[in-house]
Amino acid sequence: MAASAWYTRFAKSAARFCGRPRVFVLAVLVILAWIVTGPLFHYSDTWQLVINTGTTIVTFLMVFLIQNTQNRDTEAIQVKLDELIRATKGAHNALLDLEELDEDTLESFRQRYQALAAAARAELSQGFRDTDTPEA
Repeated sequence: MAASAWYTRFAKSAARFCGRPRVFVLAVLVILAWIVTGPLFHYSDTWQLVINTGTTIVTFLMVFLIQNTQNRDTEAIQVKLDELIRATKGAHNALLDLEELDEDTLESFRQRYQALAAAARAELSQGFRDTDTPEA
């Protein structure tokens, strides 16, 4: 658990740090420095290998940090949505934790809501309001 907490703190800090404009400017400056040094190294294979290796390593590591951040953010949003469903009178509690259902059950829910949307659009085109709360 301690390793997980450490990684979470590290990933959050790294994501905040890497998302700053200064870090982007730094990355641009590194690329510009690499371009400027091209003639000094006669555009050698080693010169090209330096930028290729560096960007590959950074990209590889950033994928994991971004995925961690995205997973955490998605989980937080799902919990917030679940709370809104739970606290809203008349909301369908069966929609709580929907993201954990299998594909067939999720498709069944999606089809029911797609039918509700189609019916609401049809009624809207006939001049009716679409602000009621139909039964799902």
